[in-house]
Amino acid sequence: MGKKSLLSIAKLGNKVLRKKAKKVRDIHNRKIKRIIDDMLYTLKKSNGVGLAAPQVYHSYQILIIASKPNARYPNAPLMKPRVLINPKIIKTSKKKLHDWEGCLSIPGIRANVSRYKKIKVSYTTPKGKEKTITLKGFIARIFQHEYDHLIGKVYIDHVKSSDMVSEEYYFKRIVKS
Repeated sequence: MGKKSLLSIAKLGNKVLRKKAKKVRDIHNRKIKRIIDDMLYTLKKSNGVGLAAPQVYHSYQILIIASKPNARYPNAPLMKPRVLINPKIIKTSKKKLHDWEGCLSIPGIRANVSRYKKIKVSYTTPKGKEKTITLKGFIARIFQHEYDHLIGKVYIDHVKSSDMVSEEYYFKRIVKS
């Protein structure tokens, strides 16, 4: 679609991260297509495994899951980026798992967060197809993390105790021990 732009990431404290994102009405709109292209490019350049439109100052129900091993998540599974428009959680497992998360909007901080182990979601693809998929483990965690951005939440909202929050340097030491 042309030259892709590296988008700025909204940081914690910016109002866009606390707003409920708007449903995408016209998936084929040029503006929406441009936002998706720029989000894919920004995510690739940022070393993240997921990105939601509100994080790049666009309050729309668009998220991307793009798991890959990298410096921030060395054990992440490899998958092609998947764009989900107007996603909904249909079903969740009873079982939840605790694990460490970080966020491009809250740089330098990690927190241990409880998430559903398995979820079933529906969404629309950028080509307008309705899909339903089941996500498990780390991929389910990424989805839930990004979905939070669409409903005005961030991962630290799920933290039960401040002992479960760490600066990145200490987090790496905790994980190694």
